[in-house]
Amino acid sequence: MTESPLLKRLLWSGLLAGTGALATLVSTRVATMIWMRVFGEEPPE
Repeated sequence: MTESPLLKRLLWSGLLAGTGALATLVSTRVATMIWMRVFGEEPPE
């Protein structure tokens, strides 16, 4: 199954997209928590 270079590229692209999306969600939540603790209000949109 993983002998195909095209399949390997697709799997790699999917893995990068998934980890990038997860990192974005986590960093947004952490930044929101920090903002709320420092300023005591919701962050601006």
